[in-house]
Amino acid sequence: MKSDFSKPQRQSLVGVVVMFADTFQGAIRALWPILIVWIFRFKDLNKLSVLAGAGAIIVLVGIIAYLKYLNFTFFLDEKNEEFVIRKGILNKSRLAIPLDKIQQVNINQSLIQRIINVYALEVDTAGSSKKEVSIRAINHNLALLLKERLLENENEVTENSDISEEGEVKIRQYEKEHPFIQISFITLLKTGITSNYTRSFALLFAFFISIYQYIEDIIQATGYEEDPLKEYINAELFLRFITTIVIIILVLTLVVNLLRTIIKYFDFKITRKQNSLLLSFGLINTKSTIIRPEKVQILAVGRNFFQKKLKIQDIRIRQAYNQTSNKDHLKSAIEIPGCNDSEKDALMQFLLGKIPEKGLGLRPSIRKVIFQIVKAILIPSGIYFFLVYLSPEMIDYVMFLAVYVLFVSIIIFFSFRNYRLFVNNDFIIKQSGAWDISTEILAPHKIQGVSLTQYFWHKNYDIGIVTLHTAGGNLTFGLTGYIKLKELVNYWLYQVETTDKNWM
Repeated sequence: MKSDFSKPQRQSLVGVVVMFADTFQGAIRALWPILIVWIFRFKDLNKLSVLAGAGAIIVLVGIIAYLKYLNFTFFLDEKNEEFVIRKGILNKSRLAIPLDKIQQVNINQSLIQRIINVYALEVDTAGSSKKEVSIRAINHNLALLLKERLLENENEVTENSDISEEGEVKIRQYEKEHPFIQISFITLLKTGITSNYTRSFALLFAFFISIYQYIEDIIQATGYEEDPLKEYINAELFLRFITTIVIIILVLTLVVNLLRTIIKYFDFKITRKQNSLLLSFGLINTKSTIIRPEKVQILAVGRNFFQKKLKIQDIRIRQAYNQTSNKDHLKSAIEIPGCNDSEKDALMQFLLGKIPEKGLGLRPSIRKVIFQIVKAILIPSGIYFFLVYLSPEMIDYVMFLAVYVLFVSIIIFFSFRNYRLFVNNDFIIKQSGAWDISTEILAPHKIQGVSLTQYFWHKNYDIGIVTLHTAGGNLTFGLTGYIKLKELVNYWLYQVETTDKNWM
């Protein structure tokens, strides 16, 4: 099936609903102060005026959404090998993207798009820190054809070789019908109850602290000079309260993680297609993305104690993207949850060419532990005792300090024990983490830059920090022998200069 993309095309007409939803959401964000006033003063306002204002906003949003649909067109300029998008309401713009600059094309589907049976096609290009183009409403067949055409330059050689022999065609058809890897619902349950503890716990704890602060503000706003609850609360009761809150947060953490994992990764399938992997997943928002081995920069395998017992692990893949910071690269990484050992080995074999083996091992200096103790234990403890000096009643909460010191000490110990860098001719492997042990794998020919740092207070101890820069983010290993790091840096630079492999 072919489609003529040389002529300007509009999105699906039913996509006006998607544009209305997007525009309406933007209007809500822009007008939220007015809406809050309407809600709290609704009884004092003229009901007819409020309804008329709301109606006017809805009509205006509808007009803007239709104009967005009407003025948004896309086509392929075959002569100049460009993908051209025209858009705008008052200020019209024309965006031309060279096809050889396109790095990634994803097909996604939100809840609203699923209801009206349309898809979103997003194009990521070289030289941009965000999605260059997002076609918000397009039917599935057209999206697949456009995606194939936009990536045709990269697939041309492979496609020709695939159809040269009948046997290859049969293999490709088999792989299309039978997923390379499929994550079962049971596996998602295992992953949901054994991962992301720290992040979810921190978010929920912050939420409860915010609620507590909100209650304090309400009490102060009522005019009480002192909190009326203070006379009923002592240290023992407060400790019980905090313990109860922590237990509630732990239970909610498990529930939130489980729901998040199921909703985000439902029906997770990986299909091998030619020289790439096609990932599709999602319960409410369906996502589809492609992984190509040549674009994989850093592959990370994460596993904690419970996941080890269940024989599963999470895999995070950082491809060549254009984010401006390492945090952006981490956010854009592709996650594959709950892989067993055989699935992990199959992915590594396909994406890295072989299963990595640990080689020469580097350990951090004991000064790394000293630095962490000072930063995470001594400084907070000093601040607490200073507060006790200013307010002696704070001594009642010294038990919390003891629990904190014990917990952080355990984290520091296991973090130091697991912090290693392994180097061989084919891979650089960094291992880190206290509870969730992460193993990051980088091939030397993916390195685009190296930073070797030694602060003046490190020189007497012959320690330093190395950072390897790639198109998928950075890999940093610090506070180990500086002379050995210099030798490794020279060896890695030699590998980069002499290899016949490309970074992508």
